[in-house]
Amino acid sequence: MDAITPKMTELTLAGGALGFNWLPVFVAEQSGIFMRHGLKVSLKRMGTVDKATAAIKNSEADLAITPPEGAIANAIAGGRLRIVAGNANRLPMTLVAHSRIKKIEDLRGCVLGTSSMMEGTAIYTMEMLARHGLKYPGDYEFAVVGVHPERWQALQDGRIDAAVQPVPLNFVAIDAGYSNLGEVTDVIPEIAFTAMIGADDWLKQNRESVRKLLTALAEATAEVYDESRDELVLPILAEITKSSEAYSRRALAYMREKALFPAHLEIPKSAFKTTVDLMIKAGLLGAADRDKANLALDRQYLDGLWTQ
Repeated sequence: MDAITPKMTELTLAGGALGFNWLPVFVAEQSGIFMRHGLKVSLKRMGTVDKATAAIKNSEADLAITPPEGAIANAIAGGRLRIVAGNANRLPMTLVAHSRIKKIEDLRGCVLGTSSMMEGTAIYTMEMLARHGLKYPGDYEFAVVGVHPERWQALQDGRIDAAVQPVPLNFVAIDAGYSNLGEVTDVIPEIAFTAMIGADDWLKQNRESVRKLLTALAEATAEVYDESRDELVLPILAEITKSSEAYSRRALAYMREKALFPAHLEIPKSAFKTTVDLMIKAGLLGAADRDKANLALDRQYLDGLWTQ
């Protein structure tokens, strides 16, 4: 008699670009970790971080890995969105600019690229420029040109003057002669950069499936940090980022040095506080909403996973 194949749990995971921060997801997929946990995970590239958040609101995906600002604002407003785990708690990004621009102060009157005005890059950019006396609105403009590959293209086309770029496109841009205006981590050392979000009702109905997914991603994260697994990890990163082996190797070393991925998918309180503080500074939340931001966090899906 043939062995009965166990039924796989199917999940749909959405994101904006499915870029460098999705490395543990692709490692879990290609190394068989998802399969070993009985998971069949479909990935859905939405094109922008706003659309990834909207995919959860509209039940177009089960979960999303995306900046958490949209989920925080939604939860404060009484919505269904919740943050269940961390994905990246550092910003492995550099502010790169046209070669004529030598320092941040030179960005006065310029156009900077972003993927969203409500989540992610615009918020980090505002903070970097504010440290140098430049305020938004007034001192510079934003153009919503898309996620990092689109920002790089817009910079080359001259549609924007500068943008924060993640690894390895920051290295590519600097090697091509664009100006390095500074590391984002020098200004924002720790933040809830990207996180896993879901809708509260769906999460409660699928608790064990979510916990299996989180367990699998923690195992994949350990693989990312294990240098003996570079033969597996480097080609995956090169494919995700569409970069050469040399740039992928630099990017992986940078990500490990910055401890980009939390080992147990945690979001430190200090990182979450930074996210909320910057949302308030950017006018996306009122100061009175600070304490309500914790409504977005639902840690029950991680509770006890690492002590079993």
